Amino acid sequence: MPETMTGTGTGTPAEPAGTAGTAGRADRAAGVPPTGSRRNDSSRSAGRNRTIGFVLCITTILLAVLDSNIVSSATVPIVRDLDPVHGVDRIAWLIASYQLAATAALPLYGKLCDSLGSKNVFIGALATFLAGSAVCGMAQSMGGLIAARALQGIGGGGLMSVTMVVLRELTAPPKADADASGKADRGEKGEKGEKGGNIGGVIAGAGMALGPWIGGTLSDHAGWRWIFYVNLPVGIAVLVAAIILLRLPTRTTRRRIDFLGAGLAAAFSTALLLVTEWGGQQYAWSSPLIAGLLATTVVALGLFLWRQATAAEPILPLSLFTVRAMRNGFAIQGLVGAAMMGSIVYAMIYLQVVRGVAASSAGLFLIPMAVGMAVVGLVSGRLVAAGWSQKTFVVSGTAMASAALGLLATLTTDTGLWTVRGAMLLMGLGFGQLVGQLIQLVQDTAPAHQLGVATTGVRFFQTLGSALGAAVFGTVLSRVYASRGPGGPAGGISELTGAAHRQALHAFTSSADVVFCCATGVMIVAVFLATRLPGAVRAQET
Repeated sequence: MPETMTGTGTGTPAEPAGTAGTAGRADRAAGVPPTGSRRNDSSRSAGRNRTIGFVLCITTILLAVLDSNIVSSATVPIVRDLDPVHGVDRIAWLIASYQLAATAALPLYGKLCDSLGSKNVFIGALATFLAGSAVCGMAQSMGGLIAARALQGIGGGGLMSVTMVVLRELTAPPKADADASGKADRGEKGEKGEKGGNIGGVIAGAGMALGPWIGGTLSDHAGWRWIFYVNLPVGIAVLVAAIILLRLPTRTTRRRIDFLGAGLAAAFSTALLLVTEWGGQQYAWSSPLIAGLLATTVVALGLFLWRQATAAEPILPLSLFTVRAMRNGFAIQGLVGAAMMGSIVYAMIYLQVVRGVAASSAGLFLIPMAVGMAVVGLVSGRLVAAGWSQKTFVVSGTAMASAALGLLATLTTDTGLWTVRGAMLLMGLGFGQLVGQLIQLVQDTAPAHQLGVATTGVRFFQTLGSALGAAVFGTVLSRVYASRGPGGPAGGISELTGAAHRQALHAFTSSADVVFCCATGVMIVAVFLATRLPGAVRAQET
């Protein structure tokens, strides 16, 4: 029923004397609640919808993050069961297939959200993820499991990014309300929106730390297939609740989808990720295969940029990069992805190779990082809601992460393990300020009709940054160790004895320190870009 308002300051003219009273008596006679009551009912309904959506999104993020980290600790029982002879050689594909598929699908998900509505895309991504989980659990061969992981990755690629779009649309006030009151825009989006984005970052940090442990526990006590089956009851409950209960703004205008652009983005990202996975490891950097993949990466990138400049509805509009806040936000996210990957991976390798910490125990060193991300994520979200600038936390976060990486660069063969834990805690405090705030910053700046592509763009650059960081840091470690070590690959350190073993440990530690110095340099660049962000961001006109 249209709402009738009287008096001044409401945006509608006052009604003639007597009309309001007559209408009010008529409403009471017909059993219609007063206007204020209807407004309160609407507010309560919107609040319930936000709460339901918030729970569904956080549960979905947890599923996605756990699943992207859970397989690494279950590879041995998987290989033993499916292919004990040749399975070890295919472990890299088992892990990479999920990441490849997820990354390739990211740009398309953003455009689908802007065209079809985030609820429809959220449901589709979750259904695909659950179908992939079921097929993974039923796999009877390594080839079948790798293909099923790719299917699961296509769905998983949308879970982390589309849920952020859903959270944003849940917390954004209706346009009429925002126009009537600037407080509505700051209050709803500030308190709920910032909370949603930062809680997502907290869950992501917890998932990184707990994923390998949960995977190992399930594979040891219930069988490796349950690391996939465990997704089904929780995921199906979320799917049903989303279909029935979730209410989001509908799209009244359908936009064309640039499938050619999406295909070129997938070709570029897949070729680049394969180069980072294989280059210098399975194949030499000078091998014909790696050279061909590099050429494919360059050509696909060039064609993708041409398509984005000429397409009527580009999959990643180049106009987004003309906005300083978004341009710097994308760049910072890519640098953070590279530094985070380098810090986590090589800190774990240092603990296992140099300090002799078991793989399962090394994972426990990530708990301080997860705690740091959780604490600072909650605090920074509340402070931004209270009016603090996002730029403050992006600058502070990149600076803290730089300090943590600088501390890791001082590691020696006998550095106290509590120093490592302290560095990981400081790193969590730094990255925790960035995970949620960068997404919020980009979303605040993006035009409303490009919210989806802007949000998935953040994830896309983070993934590419992580891949490039892993490749570059891995090459640096190998080259430095080769020049300082006693000869042979770093993987053979455990087989050495005596003076050669001591030399190898010192060489590996100094090589890891060079990697951490490089990661520190990456984060210093991020600090500079953070200082170039505007003090306050504002959404562009649609």
